[in-house]
Amino acid sequence: MRQPITVYYEQEPSYQILIQPDFNGLTEALRSIQLENRRFMIVSDQTVSSFYLEECRKHIQPIAKEVYKYVFPSGEKNKNLDTVNACYEHLIHHAFDRNDCLIALGGGVVGDLTGFVAATYLRGVRFIQIPTTLLSMVDSSIGGKTGVDFKAYKNMVGAFHQPKLVYMNLGTLQSLPDAEFYSGMGEIIKHGLIKDTSYYQWLKLHVNEVKSKEYHTLEEMIERSCFIKKNVVEEDPKELGDRALLNFGHTLGHSIEKLKNFTLLHGECVSIGMAAASYLSMQRGYITSDEYRDILRTIQNYRQPISTDQLDIEEVLQVSKLDKKMDLGQIKFILLVKIGKAVIDNSVTEDELRQAVKSVLQ
Repeated sequence: MRQPITVYYEQEPSYQILIQPDFNGLTEALRSIQLENRRFMIVSDQTVSSFYLEECRKHIQPIAKEVYKYVFPSGEKNKNLDTVNACYEHLIHHAFDRNDCLIALGGGVVGDLTGFVAATYLRGVRFIQIPTTLLSMVDSSIGGKTGVDFKAYKNMVGAFHQPKLVYMNLGTLQSLPDAEFYSGMGEIIKHGLIKDTSYYQWLKLHVNEVKSKEYHTLEEMIERSCFIKKNVVEEDPKELGDRALLNFGHTLGHSIEKLKNFTLLHGECVSIGMAAASYLSMQRGYITSDEYRDILRTIQNYRQPISTDQLDIEEVLQVSKLDKKMDLGQIKFILLVKIGKAVIDNSVTEDELRQAVKSVLQ
């Protein structure tokens, strides 16, 4: 069993990331952060709640004053202000106050939405992340970025609000559909590409073990990804500098996600975006053509796409300009200067972006 990973910030309390094989340690984890005799609201979606909500409630109940639930329909299309408003009403109806706590039980949609509700209800209440997908374990549950979509624009309404605890039960990965599981690999490959060459090489060597969901391999992989994310967000909690490196593949990925009307999973869109960004990195002469092809192979080895169809290049560019990752009207694009090192580049031209988009169109 892995030791807790602690995330530290200068201006905010630290919190731990616990990587566990089941929910058996949840009661003690909540007790350790002084949450006895509080009201809890478990926020989940219809899919995850059917698997894990009652089991999760069973481990919260021993220390809780009361445990309630708020369950909303599954899917990215429900990560919006209407769902947030309904959750507010639920909290008000049950007289939740600032001493109480929200539990985000689910994937990235649940975690982002619950975190935003926690950040804004009564100007901020405590919340716990219990991610149940590979993608949310290595990405959205860590770092305090919360938000919801606005008219299909990704995370345009949001806030920074750190959780009190991140509790990962790796057993939940066994019930994930294959597409959902492999969707998380886009973010994981990204971590190696932008920050850690040895981790990227490790991922190439452990494809079969990851695909078979071998527990200790998943444990090591998730721990290494969490350390990379932790180190980045500790240095730049409000994304004023190098935290933007985590957006490698996301600028074009978010545009593709919107224009495909969320028919592709987030990790799939990030993978396509990484393929485009890697192509542009090669065109700039930062990585070799062999390295570029190796990145594409690695993405495909983990069953992620490197291209898509039925998109208009100009539409992709237009949506990219509406992305929140803009700086004085210029897209902050993330490029690889070598495997394991990324940079923020504000000089990428529209013609270069067109070529990058063209490289991932079938």
